[in-house]
Amino acid sequence: MSLLAGTIVELEVSREVSPYGYFLNAGDRDVLLHYSEIIGKIQPGDKVEVFIFFDTEDRLAATMKKPYLTLGETAKLMVADVHPRLGCFLEMGLGRQLLLPIRELPELRELHPQVGDHVFVTMEHDKQGRLRAKLAGEEQLAPLAFHAPDSWKGEWFNALVYKPLQMGTFVIVDGGVIGFGVIGMIHSSERTRLLRLGEEVRVRVSHIREDGRVNLSMVPRKEVSRNDDADRLLAFLKERPGHAMPYSDETPPDIIKQRFGISKSAFKRALGKLMKDGLVTQKESWTYLVNKDEPESPDTAKPTK
Repeated sequence: MSLLAGTIVELEVSREVSPYGYFLNAGDRDVLLHYSEIIGKIQPGDKVEVFIFFDTEDRLAATMKKPYLTLGETAKLMVADVHPRLGCFLEMGLGRQLLLPIRELPELRELHPQVGDHVFVTMEHDKQGRLRAKLAGEEQLAPLAFHAPDSWKGEWFNALVYKPLQMGTFVIVDGGVIGFGVIGMIHSSERTRLLRLGEEVRVRVSHIREDGRVNLSMVPRKEVSRNDDADRLLAFLKERPGHAMPYSDETPPDIIKQRFGISKSAFKRALGKLMKDGLVTQKESWTYLVNKDEPESPDTAKPTK
């Protein structure tokens, strides 16, 4: 019988060898089932179902513990440890970990998973036949995913990043009790920051495509976002000296983004709301909080930046 690491097989208990454990009959060889790998009680002559793996000395061994995935399967595993040169070590339910090699990770170090993150992977062999993890792509994830229902439009969900790219971030939107999840993408224009592989993020479904996948956003709808941004600008003005700030419709987008963390268009929408409500006014590239208890003075000196 040819044993393959990463598979679950049924073998007969051949003999006990203390202080190691039991040897299982695999036809052309015996495989050790260490005492620490036994669940329940066994004796010679029993047939047991075991998972085959390589021990620390690269010898085939067996365990009665059940792994979270087997050879060729796809599963979501937690990052248990991170090595700067080797990659990530994933918890696989056996008291030992599965390596996700460094070459499987994004080029940017800041996009690498952190301990506690979860990644979608498949189990495969390396050139030496040892077990390792490989990132799951659409080929593996698409058959597991389902089409988003129309009721998801505009709703917020948790999603897990499986492919971070410059142009957008690909995620699996949590399906909850419905099933595995839905494949979605957060376009770079809808991200508030870069997202790392394996990170969980809160997203809003902005569009449901004909193929059942979804377009997503990390920001609220414009009208909701406008109100929130307006409240933030108002609070900022109230804390400023003279209740004024050197930012207006004329301020460059990069300065707005750096100072307030929002786009220039979002900033203008928020300012427009405040001006419409009579709460602020603008003069010579400055924005002033309107004091409704006192008449506005056109000669008011500009506060220090």
